[in-house]
Amino acid sequence: MHLTRSRVALAGVALTLAACAPSRKPDPAPSPAADPRNNLKAGLFDAGEYISNLKVVSKAVSPPGFLGITNSDLAFTGNYVIQGNYNGPVVWDISNPAKPELVVAYECPASQNDVSVYKNLMFMSAEAQNGRVDCKPGGVREAVSPERMRGVRIFDISNIKEPKLVANVQTCRGSHTHTVLEDPKDRANVYIYVSGSSGIRPKTELAGCEGDLASDDPNSSRLRIEIIKVPLANPSQAAVVGRANIFAGLGPAPSHGLSDADKAAAEQQLATARRTGAFIARNPQSGADMVVPGQLVRPMLDSIARARGASTPNAADSAAARPLMQAAMNRIFSGAAGGGGRGGERSQCHDITVYPALGLAGGACEGHGLLLDISNPANPVRLDAVADSNFAYWHSATFNNDGTQILFSDEWGGGGAPKCRAGDKPEWGANAIFEIVNRKMVFKSYYKIPTYQSSNENCVAHNGSLIPIPGRDVMVQAWYQGGISVFDWTDPANPKEIASFDRGPIDGTRMVSGGSWSVYWYNGQIVSSEIARGLDVAQLVPSPYITQNEIDAANTVKWSELNAQGQPKISWPPSFALAKAYTDQLERKGCAASAVSALRSQITEAEKASGAARNTALTAAVTAAEGARGCDGKKTDLLKTALQDLRSPAM
Repeated sequence: MHLTRSRVALAGVALTLAACAPSRKPDPAPSPAADPRNNLKAGLFDAGEYISNLKVVSKAVSPPGFLGITNSDLAFTGNYVIQGNYNGPVVWDISNPAKPELVVAYECPASQNDVSVYKNLMFMSAEAQNGRVDCKPGGVREAVSPERMRGVRIFDISNIKEPKLVANVQTCRGSHTHTVLEDPKDRANVYIYVSGSSGIRPKTELAGCEGDLASDDPNSSRLRIEIIKVPLANPSQAAVVGRANIFAGLGPAPSHGLSDADKAAAEQQLATARRTGAFIARNPQSGADMVVPGQLVRPMLDSIARARGASTPNAADSAAARPLMQAAMNRIFSGAAGGGGRGGERSQCHDITVYPALGLAGGACEGHGLLLDISNPANPVRLDAVADSNFAYWHSATFNNDGTQILFSDEWGGGGAPKCRAGDKPEWGANAIFEIVNRKMVFKSYYKIPTYQSSNENCVAHNGSLIPIPGRDVMVQAWYQGGISVFDWTDPANPKEIASFDRGPIDGTRMVSGGSWSVYWYNGQIVSSEIARGLDVAQLVPSPYITQNEIDAANTVKWSELNAQGQPKISWPPSFALAKAYTDQLERKGCAASAVSALRSQITEAEKASGAARNTALTAAVTAAEGARGCDGKKTDLLKTALQDLRSPAM
């Protein structure tokens, strides 16, 4: 009887759905000055907190020997989270998200120790001089040594409680970060794009490293990303198979000066330096006075003292050093200016995000954002490059799910500086969003968290990932001590924050590094690597911006592993939650309330039925959904497909 009444009502429902109310204009952007995250209480484990439209379900503390050592990036496999740490990887079991359990903390010092996974393999980056091939602590004292490890380590994690080091693949610039690329055409191997941003090693330590050649010389190690091929049948034989120059022909990147907040801080620092007699020199690029860094002052003073046979500098040595300091600054800045100074070429990639399903990659490459064709993994080809004077350091990239948009983050200040103060422009240290049109990038807007953080909080855009809300582009992102932010960039010209979690500064009197290094969605959980504390796990809750149906539909997406820089194509299995989510979005779009209510009734009726009766009810719902085309044709088609996919096979 209910089915009969539903069919009679179809014509009226279709007509009503077509009469959509005008789309509501976006709410005005909130004022950062009024944001409740401002001025939270300081503390390491007792800081003040602000949570919006999220539920924090657990806060795991790093184990002894790793607590207080920098936590870095995350990778996921099964029920495990692998957390990079400068002392080595830490593995957590999040089968119960409310109670993460420590599985193993494996000592292997290096930086950044960013991690990724592929089936039974774990990969880990090493760039600094302290990494050893045997993973032991203590570093390497010699300037050139076969014991030094700078590159990508490969572990067998078949038994994740006991990782086994199977290979050290050495690279010329070390590995600051890396990206695992699974080629759909090559199932026997995986490829690793290595982003190394430190100095080039001497060829006496690693053959083939050439730092003195011109960048356009094919034998040069400059302006190259190194590509490792890992044979899955024998990963111990992994090796560098290519060095791709994806920077050829790029001009110098534009840049910006100091923000008002930086200028105020610099003036305060100069005043203190003048009062205390510290060394001051003129910046040859800006023409402004600056405090000479201690790492430059100390060696010069020691050298002058040794020249007179002393071990400790005195006032006379200090006086002798002052006129030499300006010349030293001039030399340093002439090498960092771009032109003839090789140290300033700033065309290494910090991070590369690959999207194998589309054959594309986004390269966040210090001075530029690149769009790459990776259809041949060993020979990536640049399709487009963008630069922006508002961007100081292109850091990471994220595609939207259909590959029509790409977002780049700007790590202005390098992650160790406060860049979310009231005097910092909202375009600086933010995200830049581009549409991809005919394989070219077209700028649309910036996004930065709508809050002011203190001068004692390192804060800038950092790592994040998509949340699989169907029909929308929603992302969660880390902002160091700016916390985590969930924002919607479906409309690339009008991104908007919809959820957040933030703590007060670790120390209210001085800068202490901390906050969220990276945060990713994985199988219903939002997992954040907290630099100074450990691991946070959160979940979305319904709000005016996200419904329970959208959350339920997102949680139907299940992955067996995740490297956020190896972006997977998101697909949603058939579910009534998916159909309900699209219906909620039609309501948010402005479709008439009575029509949306009638469509929901159709879907509920179908969900309660089974077999042939369910199919009949779903057919009725599909017909009813067609009436929404006047509101949003694309969403209507998604809803109809979701309903059709729920039909039972013919009996």
